[in-house]
Amino acid sequence: MIELEGVPELIDPVMVAAFEGWNDAGDAASAAVAHLDREWKGEVFAALDAEDYYDFQVNRPTVFLDGGVRKITWPTTRLSVVRVSDANGKGRARDLVLVRGIEPSMRWRSFCNEILGFAHELGVEMLVVLGSLLGDTPHTRPVPVSGVTSDADLARRLDLEESRYEGPTGIVGILQEACTHAGVPAVSLWAAVPHYVSQPPNPKASLALLNRLEDLLDISIPLGELSEDARAWQLGVDQLAAEDSEVAEYVQSLEEARDTADLPEASGEAIAREFERYLRRRDPQSGPGVATEGGLAEGRDSSYLRDTTSGRTRPPRPASKEPREPGGPKDTGPSDSSRRPDEDGPEESGD
Repeated sequence: MIELEGVPELIDPVMVAAFEGWNDAGDAASAAVAHLDREWKGEVFAALDAEDYYDFQVNRPTVFLDGGVRKITWPTTRLSVVRVSDANGKGRARDLVLVRGIEPSMRWRSFCNEILGFAHELGVEMLVVLGSLLGDTPHTRPVPVSGVTSDADLARRLDLEESRYEGPTGIVGILQEACTHAGVPAVSLWAAVPHYVSQPPNPKASLALLNRLEDLLDISIPLGELSEDARAWQLGVDQLAAEDSEVAEYVQSLEEARDTADLPEASGEAIAREFERYLRRRDPQSGPGVATEGGLAEGRDSSYLRDTTSGRTRPPRPASKEPREPGGPKDTGPSDSSRRPDEDGPEESGD
């Protein structure tokens, strides 16, 4: 049984997670969670045992000097908690449990069991996993962010896509499937990163994920220097593209395709949503009220917590189909990222 000492009773807690590796193109997702942790001064209260989940020849520990003393930092996944004192500009507080680490090398089911054990003990109402993937999207346009869930009711209530993905998956897909079996509402938000500029960092994609998270949870996130970093990043890529006529021509073709595809989306509803975000940043009293309904289902399958015969955690029953998510790792080329969400490609967002 997981015992948490020193963690206060949380208010409407939501768990927000991101993992470096396969589901983190441009490091956009992990950087977004790191931003939340930094801006709200998160306090780490737990870390998973690195020996259980990581191959140290793949993710090597690092040595550093602290006051002349050599110390080692082991690759792992850490949990911290932050309190949003004025979540929606109306004086309502809520807590976020931040999960940040590296995609594990082994024992994925046990890894998810442990994360869900913490979620259960902390009374987490919903889990949101951030991811980023390579896509045929131009760097000059707004970053596409897809919101996906395996829960049909949650998809209707929060205006999300219902997952239909089949194919290879990462820890994000496994964790979301584990949530489905455990009765924990789960959502994944996916940002598309231009495949021709996939090297980290990508502050523009991180900013897009945080904006979508604001809308989903009805909170206001302090952006610090992230907006300026995103503008500087785009200007830098503009300069690089301008130096190569072939790249510039390719970017122009992506812009034309994107503008054509997005034309139907330039609706009054989309414009109103952007205007509401602008008003919320200018006047906190003007924020929209996006409900975050759902919680731990009364009839949830609690088998992910313990195996009563051995005292060890035990994985949920595997599903016949994987949740919908990107079709390849973050370093895949454009051939893996040219299809739309209803096909097997990068704009398919995963659970």
